[in-house]
Amino acid sequence: MNKINYLYLFSLLAGTLCHSVSAQTQPPSAYPRKPVRLIVGFPPGGNADASSRLIAQRMGESMGANFVVENRTGAGGSIAAHIASRAAPDGYTLLWSSPGALTINRIIEQNLPYNADTAFVPVGRTFTFCNALIVRNDSPAASMAQYIAQAKEKPGQLQYGTQGVGSAGHLSAQMLQNLAGITLSHIPYKGGGELLTAVIGGEAPAGFVSTLAAGAQRNRVRVLAVTCTQRESSLPDVPTMQEGGVKNYDASFWFGIMVPTGTPADIVTRLNQELRKALAGAEVEKLARSQGLTPAPSSAQEFAALIKSDYEKWKKVIGKS
Repeated sequence: MNKINYLYLFSLLAGTLCHSVSAQTQPPSAYPRKPVRLIVGFPPGGNADASSRLIAQRMGESMGANFVVENRTGAGGSIAAHIASRAAPDGYTLLWSSPGALTINRIIEQNLPYNADTAFVPVGRTFTFCNALIVRNDSPAASMAQYIAQAKEKPGQLQYGTQGVGSAGHLSAQMLQNLAGITLSHIPYKGGGELLTAVIGGEAPAGFVSTLAAGAQRNRVRVLAVTCTQRESSLPDVPTMQEGGVKNYDASFWFGIMVPTGTPADIVTRLNQELRKALAGAEVEKLARSQGLTPAPSSAQEFAALIKSDYEKWKKVIGKS
């Protein structure tokens, strides 16, 4: 073989090697090159699903990629988290996270199929939200003070409904009992719609529902308080639990985005930047408020600190050590 042939073969080999290395070490600007899936642990129709689709659309438009929302419901978000934890850490699988999968289930479940401490890396928080305590219109309680007094007169007899064990509503009630020194009786339902029907129909005397649901049914139920530290814009005349006399009460909740551990740092940074961009603007805030949500962008570090503090807070509320 002559010298020219050797040079020709060498150039082909070098080109092949360069192409292979380039494919494995894409520059940040090359990401994403294929569809990105966003796994959501909640069913279609709720505020988690609606808000995740809003962010997926905006991030997809900004990044020039197709973001596909994949609903994997069940076990308080743990099924979705398990799927995401097993995905390749390449930036093409994101988890729409919530306190249930990352903090609450760690406290109430003994054998989760993933380690919430090590399986994920935070990208950033997306939205915050809270609940509202509602009672039937014929309830003798017209305020939180009256509701608490009634509960103290009849310890363990006052019933309340929630979306299920470990749900945001259940946690809100647990915190109320701890801080107000009362004991209530829990009725778990299969979802917010079933719970609201039960309260309106007289099956349940009270319930913790989303502020969106509470506002939509104000002519059919009485709203005693919201569970966040500031009044909800959609319910401006409804006091917070703290204003109602329950000191240090804060049952605020959030959604955020996580990725599997091992995802390249430059991709995590890019996703955080794009997420902040997606959360900006009056249009997004208007759409979020219509779902009872508040845009709350954060850095990855701030989100990690929030998850850690939330775990400690709810561990005390639930009574686990």
